[in-house]
Order: sequence, then C-alpha cells, then structure tokens
Amino acid sequence: MKYNMDKLAVLKSFTGKEFTASPSPFMKWLNPVVLSAQEGRIEFQYTVRQEWLNPMGNLHGGVTAAIMDDIIGATMFSLNEETFIVTINNSIDYFSTARENDPIIAETKIIKRGKQFVNAECEIWNADKTRLIARGTSNLFKISN
Repeated sequence: MKYNMDKLAVLKSFTGKEFTASPSPFMKWLNPVVLSAQEGRIEFQYTVRQEWLNPMGNLHGGVTAAIMDDIIGATMFSLNEETFIVTINNSIDYFSTARENDPIIAETKIIKRGKQFVNAECEIWNADKTRLIARGTSNLFKISN
C-alpha cells in the first residue's frame, strides 16, 4: 500500500490531538496524542490504561515495548519514504514504571539513517520528564512494497 501524501504533514496536523489517522489499527488502540512531529523525531503522550497493567498494577513491560515499537514505526512514517520500513530487532532497558491513569511521554529520534537500515531510539518518561521509565533502540530495514 502506498501513501501518496506528505505523511509528516499528516502527523503534524494532529499536534495536540489523538492520532486517529494512523494506518495502524494497533496504534489506534494505543490512542496516542501527538505532542510534536518532525522528520525523524516524534513525541506522543499516552494514558496508562487498566488493560496495560501487570499483576502488580504497574505498566506491563510488554506494553512498554509495544509502545516503543509502534512510535518508532510512526517515526519511520515521518520520513516520507516510498518503501515500508520494518523492525528487525528491539533492545530495551527498563528503569521505572507507571500506574493506571498516569500520563507517559514517548519520544523518538533517528540515530542513523542508511540506504537500507535505520537505527532509532525511544525514551519513555513520566509526564514531567523527571523519571525515565524505559529506553530502547531499534534497527529497521527498508523493504519494497
């Protein structure tokens, strides 16, 4: 599927709003609010929901990983590439957690953008960015449609 539009402009048009135009059903379920969007840099806010919790009532590490993978995907979307860019691995360090109804902020940046591979980083913070929840990197591969 090709997107014949300025994908970065679409992301920017949702600044301050829920990103309901995502082509990803999973991202729609995560329901992020776009805080900022630049080429290769995205910042989304999420609200931790009950179904995202582990048995101790903390944000589940798998959901944290899914948020990272999904927002890094949106970061690839912001590059306006003609090809899809898929994840080939993720590496995540967990430092803290969040509880139900806590707002969390995920921010990404491209570390290296090559002809075939892209390396990206994501950090997830509490709402005022005083506590790092997790940091991860991802390697991605450009594939033809």
